[in-house]
Amino acid sequence: MTAQRAFEELDVLVVGGGVAGLSAALTLARARRSVLVVDSGEPRNAPAAAAHGLLTRDGTPPLELLRLGREEVVGYGGQFVSDRAVSARRVEGGFVVEGASGRTFGARRLLVTTGLVDELPEIPGLRERWGRDVLHCPYCHGWEVRDRALGVLGGSPMSVHQALLFRQWSQDVTLFLHTGEDVSEEQWERLAARGIAVIDGEVTGLAVDDEDRLTGVRLGSGRQVPVEALAVASRLAARSELLAGLGLGAVEHPVGVGTYVASDASGLTEVPGVWVAGNVTDLMAPVPVAQAAGVRAATAINADLVDADTDAAVARRRAAASGGVFSPPGEAEVCARVLGEHRHGLGSLLRSEDAARP
Repeated sequence: MTAQRAFEELDVLVVGGGVAGLSAALTLARARRSVLVVDSGEPRNAPAAAAHGLLTRDGTPPLELLRLGREEVVGYGGQFVSDRAVSARRVEGGFVVEGASGRTFGARRLLVTTGLVDELPEIPGLRERWGRDVLHCPYCHGWEVRDRALGVLGGSPMSVHQALLFRQWSQDVTLFLHTGEDVSEEQWERLAARGIAVIDGEVTGLAVDDEDRLTGVRLGSGRQVPVEALAVASRLAARSELLAGLGLGAVEHPVGVGTYVASDASGLTEVPGVWVAGNVTDLMAPVPVAQAAGVRAATAINADLVDADTDAAVARRRAAASGGVFSPPGEAEVCARVLGEHRHGLGSLLRSEDAARP
């Protein structure tokens, strides 16, 4: 498919096939828009056993959720290509995205739903257990580790908040300060009021039993503290490299948790025609929120295309009208379409006189 032909065929190119991208593609396909999803097959939540908080789909494995979503999109005519998008540029008529394979894809509008990367502390064994018993989101995993001994790894601006959140699911919560700064007096008081233990010292490793279950956290002092799950506030880095050619990039999040691509409420970026949705712009959005963001961006894109299609239709009509829309033939046609028998002019007067005669 050449880029020029793509503009003739494709309304929207979606880069990223997670829940935000699939929800957008589904909405656009149902709006009778031609849509292509380019996806590298690297969903952020792939290590997790299940996705939660989704009505009628709670507990569905993430990869199964995406498979079902792709089937629904295809059922409405949406298309998929397996490739990693590496660059994007604006051209006349829309945008062109180049994949790692060397293929190019073009469309009138561009939606980027590439998500983010979790940057984890350099602690041996931590990444291997990510999404299992090393967790980040209490709303995603809290129920599954309820009433267990839970640890929270410090070092993030959100660590104290995370410890207080996980206290809702268990009375046995320990905050490990690790390499982070000491907590303030106010934070100490709040943690103590909720019975959350605070342990100083760097975490250097994890303890695992013969059944590959997390059993504790090892400190640099040699001490081992029993925990059955460990919450880690990873640094969240938006996958934004694709947008550099359009003059867009990730910026530091206001609360210091990572980088994101700024957008308005609909996902529209500062580059006209380019939208973002999901974790690439909303770092802390769980699956249901990312899904909703995809729908919101899709409706905004469709509305933008409706305006563009209408503008083009008006321009064609004006160009085709002899002498323009305000010429006698053009005005007569408009009056006939809009006013029907109630339009002004000599003809309407004559018809009125004929109707009045006995």
